[in-house]
Amino acid sequence: MQVSNPNNVKIYNLSIGKSLPDWLSERKRRALQKKHVDIRRRIELIQDFEMPGLSTSVRLSKDGNYILATGIYKPRVRCFDVNNLSMKFERCFDSEVVTFEILSEDYSKVVFLQCDRYVEFHAAHGRYYRLRIPKFGRDMKYHYPSCDLYVVGASSEIYRLNLEQGQFLPPLVSEASEINKCAINPVHHLVVCGSKEGKLEAWDPRTRGKVGTLDCALDCAGESQLDGFPSITAINFHGGLTVGVGTATGQVLLYDIRSDKPFCVKDHMYGLPILDVHFHEKQDLVLSMDRSIVKIWDKTSGKLFTSIEAAVDFNNLCLVPNSGMMFVANEGVKIQTYYIPSMGPAPKWCGFLDSLTEELEENQSETVYDDYKFVTRKELEELGLDHILGTNLLRAYMHGFFVDIRLYRKAKSVAEPFAFEQYKKKRIREKIEEERANRVKLQKLPKVNKDLALKLMDEETNVKKKKNTGTNLLKDERFKALFENPDFEVDKNAEEYRLLNPVVSRLDKARKKELKKQILTQQFEQIDDEPEGRPSSDEQSDDESSSDDDREWTKELKRQHRLLRREARQEVVEEEEKPSNEATSKPKFFEIREGEEFKGINAASYQKKNRATLGERLQKESKSSVRILGASGSREMTFTIRKNDKYSKMKKQAELHKEERRKLSRPARGLRTKGKSKFWMGRRTL
Repeated sequence: MQVSNPNNVKIYNLSIGKSLPDWLSERKRRALQKKHVDIRRRIELIQDFEMPGLSTSVRLSKDGNYILATGIYKPRVRCFDVNNLSMKFERCFDSEVVTFEILSEDYSKVVFLQCDRYVEFHAAHGRYYRLRIPKFGRDMKYHYPSCDLYVVGASSEIYRLNLEQGQFLPPLVSEASEINKCAINPVHHLVVCGSKEGKLEAWDPRTRGKVGTLDCALDCAGESQLDGFPSITAINFHGGLTVGVGTATGQVLLYDIRSDKPFCVKDHMYGLPILDVHFHEKQDLVLSMDRSIVKIWDKTSGKLFTSIEAAVDFNNLCLVPNSGMMFVANEGVKIQTYYIPSMGPAPKWCGFLDSLTEELEENQSETVYDDYKFVTRKELEELGLDHILGTNLLRAYMHGFFVDIRLYRKAKSVAEPFAFEQYKKKRIREKIEEERANRVKLQKLPKVNKDLALKLMDEETNVKKKKNTGTNLLKDERFKALFENPDFEVDKNAEEYRLLNPVVSRLDKARKKELKKQILTQQFEQIDDEPEGRPSSDEQSDDESSSDDDREWTKELKRQHRLLRREARQEVVEEEEKPSNEATSKPKFFEIREGEEFKGINAASYQKKNRATLGERLQKESKSSVRILGASGSREMTFTIRKNDKYSKMKKQAELHKEERRKLSRPARGLRTKGKSKFWMGRRTL
């Protein structure tokens, strides 16, 4: 059972809760009830009060002992006995049921209008007779005094089937092209039909003649803007003089049949067709339903009493007479049952609901999550509670967890011991600021973004001189945090701010000092309006100095560019000058001998460096850097030349080998050849 409180009216939904299948044993039922709270707290008013797919219509018999409901799939009708709170029988059809009427006091005589133009008559044992009508039917009503069954549909004729004679009577011919709904007054038995053209036609069954026509579409058009044509979709009588009419555009009109003007018009504001209109007998309340909502409102004033919103689309409404209970056929499996104690008592077959609802109203039970606090994973890490993940202390829910409020408060006090003191000081400061605001207000600069506020004030004065109206950021509530919250402080050291400098570049120092002085001394004076046709001297001076300001602004922008490039180069040089093994250096441990004093970790290395000569220091440096600047001037390439010990050793070995070969080699100057030389083709061979 679910309780809602729209417009301070308690509404109990008795269909909420899980249902248990019939084939479960009693032992398994008890076990499920112990595990699941929803099953333990559910109220099953009528057993299996549902349909396999969805329910299309629901009716209560005249004696109040039986409830008949139709639905799909497969098309069927189910009868429920309220005395036994269970289903009595179920019957299936060949086609879906559009509507049905209960002819007898109980379930023994029922007639069904089906979507394939068939009309079926059922008795207590089953289907009694079946016949067909010429056109597709949309609504059907039974006239008790004459035993005539009136059927309307997609034609201008109103079919009359006399059940006493068992034959069709001459139909009543209407002026409408199609008829959507029909109703019969229970007092004077006036037959009323609602047409597609938005007209209401009244017929006297005694003379079989039309006695009046009412144009409801014209009354709807005068009330509000309509999205479609207001065809008649629902009709119902209250007493002998009041009739309620529902339209396809979502309006409900209440008429006195003696007048052609409605005395009350209620718009659902959803634009959906009105499916049902009912009147409460004990109170002056009207129940009107479309697919998304059931609205209950006052009959005379139209003031809303309460409403029931749909979880799934509604199809049909059945109000139990002289009570606050109603049944709603819908697109879901279960037939919804609602109980409103303020409208009336519960029916006699479920009188225990009154005592149950009284106990619920007296005992104000706490919400399920009143003792729990919802936290995210990040908050758990901040509180130091991430080690309890996966335990019973946390209950996972959506993107976070539910934790016991006592554990949360303890962890909060440990993680932030001075949080309450800071909160207390903050509240005191806010209270003092509120009291100061009640005094004489002085115009002063905000604590955050003072330069931006100065520029906005300067622009505001210029706008007033030029007689232009514009929005002021200082007075706009949407940008209030920009001058109060320190998180929105402009970072003046940022590269973007230094390059663009949109706040102070146009506001020179003299003007800035002048504005600050005016704010401190409160000497703001409103400048008188200049006569039309002659610009003020300030405007002329502003126009003349605008070009000079532009030049100064460009110079300042170029200077900032140069400074940023210079700083970037300096950072690169500093990074290069750092030793390569600085990042990979490991900690060294030193042993202090007896009789020595500790003079620091690097004292010995510093002494060795100081004693070394300049040549030795240069030899120890193994790095040399060369910087090359590109031709465009905007690119720079830096590389490092490192000397390798391997190549130096190879070079020394090559020099030694060359020196040894030079010592061992002999000159060929003293050698002479014996005999004469031989020549061949002009060249000497020996």
